[in-house]
Amino acid sequence: MAFSWTARTVGSLFADRAKSMGERPFLHPTDGGTLSYAELWRRGVAAAAMLQNLGVGHGDPVVIMAPNGAASVIAALGVALLGAVDVSINTAYVGATFDHALRQVNARHLIICDEYISVLASQSEAVRALDAVVVVVRGGAGESTDLMGVPGMALFDFDVEMAKAAACPIDLPAVSPQDIACIIYTSGSTGSAKGVMMPHAQVMLIAEQTVRHMALTADDVFYSVHPLYHMAGKFMLLLACAEAGGQIYLDRMLKPEKWLDRIRETDATFTGAHGAMLEMIAQQPATEHDRDHRLRTICAAPFPRHIARDFEARFGVRGVEVWGMTEVGIPIWTRPDEPLRPGCCGKVDRSFFEFAIVDPETDEPVPVGEAGEFVVRNQHGWTMMQGYAGQAEATVSAWRNLWFHTGDTGYMDEDGYIYFLDRADDRIRRRAENISASDIEIAISGYSGVREAVAVGFPSEFANDDDIRLFVQMEPGQPFDPAGILQYLIGRLPYFMVPRYVEHIDELPRSVTHKIQRRQLRERPLGPQSWDRNVNGVRLLKIKEKS
Repeated sequence: MAFSWTARTVGSLFADRAKSMGERPFLHPTDGGTLSYAELWRRGVAAAAMLQNLGVGHGDPVVIMAPNGAASVIAALGVALLGAVDVSINTAYVGATFDHALRQVNARHLIICDEYISVLASQSEAVRALDAVVVVVRGGAGESTDLMGVPGMALFDFDVEMAKAAACPIDLPAVSPQDIACIIYTSGSTGSAKGVMMPHAQVMLIAEQTVRHMALTADDVFYSVHPLYHMAGKFMLLLACAEAGGQIYLDRMLKPEKWLDRIRETDATFTGAHGAMLEMIAQQPATEHDRDHRLRTICAAPFPRHIARDFEARFGVRGVEVWGMTEVGIPIWTRPDEPLRPGCCGKVDRSFFEFAIVDPETDEPVPVGEAGEFVVRNQHGWTMMQGYAGQAEATVSAWRNLWFHTGDTGYMDEDGYIYFLDRADDRIRRRAENISASDIEIAISGYSGVREAVAVGFPSEFANDDDIRLFVQMEPGQPFDPAGILQYLIGRLPYFMVPRYVEHIDELPRSVTHKIQRRQLRERPLGPQSWDRNVNGVRLLKIKEKS
């Protein structure tokens, strides 16, 4: 299948599907109802008119903070049709992380679900810079008591404004595949979270690759629990489903004990997963009915090597591992018809990417079988990120010697198959969330008596997944209170960034150039000095369930 990136955008895809698929069902959200391709198009056009009425134009960022559901899909389509930029952000963002997301893109417009509206109460500089806030009210227009809960804030009801806009004629502007479609926040390999600027050509390529490599058709039913503020949920599932012409069931979050029931209820044939998710599913009690479903393929990153064969045998599915990242898309794929190679993420899709494994110090290629850093560049224009929003220096740093340096390490075998091994020192991977250590360290810096702190990943009970371990050096004479530190962070960080372990350290290990030796901290064994919030009865479930 040829990829016509020079002619296609997110908006043009849904326009084509509205014509070719009409009233065929497309979206089945857990918040109720079913949207056909044609109905989604009509509502997307209304959303575009609404946003235009509020002053949004071509190239303007629109921040969307909403859970998986009809409103988040409709809003994103409206943004795309205007040629504006969809900045869907993590619904767990609070405080500094929320402000950072707004500030990096100079946000003036926000669409937010009413359950998260308390993030505006800070009245921070980034919040005060907003020109318009559109609130998605759970249960429908006029049923929220919280719409006017933020003093001095001009708020609009999503459903009310959509109804007004539906009667407004709108001439949709021309949108190019080169235009930025969205900005997705990720940790990058160093520093605070970065907004990855992704052109329409890049996101359309991800969707097209998924359909082609997974052999998906209009007969397929997709099932997704992946949030739409991440690449997997947004492009490999939702957008790929539209590319295939299929149907998608969109749930808000994974419930491991209900996963197989949902696969059966939806008649799903294709889904996506990350490693910890698959391990949680595998830990559920086995039954004689585990193969009673239509699911054919799970696209995973990764497909944990220690459970891969047993998982396939137990559930009667094919697990297909891939490797990619938001900045570059998905350069490495396994085909569903290939034999399982546990730990292998596939081969390079050389139709679209150049790929090398290099010595991270010299950028020289390493021999076959030897570990090095993954570096990537694209074969066609506009099919990789166009930089980090508001962070030109970080963009230049990542593009070195004409290659994008991923910070991930692995090796290639003699047959050209790629094996992922590890990630950059200060990037933490927790339940499919890429976490910047810097964001945690900045948050704790405001705690009284802290001299310096370092956050690192520590292997969790799941493969390729981290718990967060925070090493804290106190000022001389200041008491160390791990419970107090944790409570301080709970109010300032998203739930997934809150450390599990808090540990006092007299001196942080440093190199001769005074750089903190994070690897030494990652490799330090746990001991009595490692205060564990799980052992001490601190639970974050309420916070987690809000997302």
